[in-house]
Amino acid sequence: MISKVLCFGELLLRISPSSDEEMEKHPFLLYMGGAEANTATALAGWNIPVKYCTVLPDNFMSKYVLEYLEYKGIYTSSVVLSGKRIGVYYLDRGADLKSSVIYDRDYSSFSELKRGMIDWDKVLRDVSWFNFTAISPALNANVADVCLEALEAASRKNITISVDLNYRSRLWKYGKEPIEVMPELVKYCDLVMGNIWAANTLLGTSIDEDIHIKGTRQAYLDHAKKTSLEIIECFPKCKTVANTFRFDSDQNDLSYYTSLYTGGKQYNSPELRTVGVVDRSGSGDCFMGGLIYGSYLSHSPQETVNYATAAAFGKLQEQGDSTKQDILRVSKIKKDSQKD
Repeated sequence: MISKVLCFGELLLRISPSSDEEMEKHPFLLYMGGAEANTATALAGWNIPVKYCTVLPDNFMSKYVLEYLEYKGIYTSSVVLSGKRIGVYYLDRGADLKSSVIYDRDYSSFSELKRGMIDWDKVLRDVSWFNFTAISPALNANVADVCLEALEAASRKNITISVDLNYRSRLWKYGKEPIEVMPELVKYCDLVMGNIWAANTLLGTSIDEDIHIKGTRQAYLDHAKKTSLEIIECFPKCKTVANTFRFDSDQNDLSYYTSLYTGGKQYNSPELRTVGVVDRSGSGDCFMGGLIYGSYLSHSPQETVNYATAAAFGKLQEQGDSTKQDILRVSKIKKDSQKD
């Protein structure tokens, strides 16, 4: 039996305005998204066996969604059919998910998840890696409890667990602060990915309020190391922490670099720069995919962080939520970045 990566989270439909040139033909564009689905799509495109677990309504639209996932090479046997609707979000052209986004996820099939609805022993039977994000427990207390249920089951099976500390302030509206929920989940994780600000909000790690005044790459990377050490000290099961840094300037320049702390050492990626971005959505999901890809294939930490960074950077020039980059494309970006 081939050991698979399992990505767990809500599949979403994204609606965005078309470009001015396309407006007459089709005023809006529809994409399939969701952070965990984006990571699963990246991994499948890089020939990693990956399953996706979510909840969809039992209707014709879900049938087409499942066919699309299978076309992408993702195993869908763990998708649960229940409830009445697929969640939707609206994102402005080229916008960041932290700014111009409107969520329409209330009463979606996934948001109505409760303990006992998923047979985790069955879902995890051929799984060696479990990936989720902080988006799911942000939805409501029941979904947060299902995340805990999944982590407990995965831990019993000694499955490697990773989490992306995606912070979505617009979602944490059910009376719980992230700091009240996330530490209980992160204590099960082997790999934690995010950035120094998300870790501060979700896990309570320290933050230098003057870090932007210092503003140098070395200052940010030093802070990443400090945050990584705090996470590892607070959550002993965690052995690896990754931090990303993405900065946009007023001139539309973008700078992107990352770090990976593991085995008592920090590995830093090259700094990648570009002028103009096609789509910011899904870049971090692609980075997580790259981390899992490198770890699954036992690549060195430096090779892993370089690949993940190149994949995330390449995603910024793709329209839509999930990447279409193959291994050759990511490897070319990685190789070019190491020349600079």
